[in-house]
Amino acid sequence: MKVIIINGPMGVGKTTAGKLIAEKNPGTAFIDGDWCMDLHPFVGNRETKAMAVDNILHMIGNYGQCSACRMVVLVWLMDDAWVREKIRDGLAVLQAEVRSVTLVCDRESLIRRWNDDRSCEWRTDRWLEASLASLPGFEAMENTIDTSGLSAEQAAEEIMRQSFGDQ
Repeated sequence: MKVIIINGPMGVGKTTAGKLIAEKNPGTAFIDGDWCMDLHPFVGNRETKAMAVDNILHMIGNYGQCSACRMVVLVWLMDDAWVREKIRDGLAVLQAEVRSVTLVCDRESLIRRWNDDRSCEWRTDRWLEASLASLPGFEAMENTIDTSGLSAEQAAEEIMRQSFGDQ
């Protein structure tokens, strides 16, 4: 099974690009890592992230057992190296063909996208500042795609191109 992991800061366009990839590729499951730790109120500590990793790997394993599923797109903000390592190691056990990208953009693009997204409860000034502060860390990761000048459709196409060529 093919798995595309899309990482990046809040508001960069992970969910939008991931959903576009799923919609354009029949037999693709879409997983938003936030679903796997949707606690109210939000608690983002090591325990809840470990639980989310376990949930994510369980879901991907189940999709891998489904004959209708050929690919999984996982989107999640993974700024902790241990989270990325646990996901990678778990997917190796599942014998998945994994491609991972990190989306980034410039500050102006992130602010514009943030302000244009009125549907997300996380789009507050406090979380925008946190997202902007996280940009340098994501920019330093491997396999980055700068989406500053790209539409969501173009970003999705670039993710697929970098992940699996021109399939």
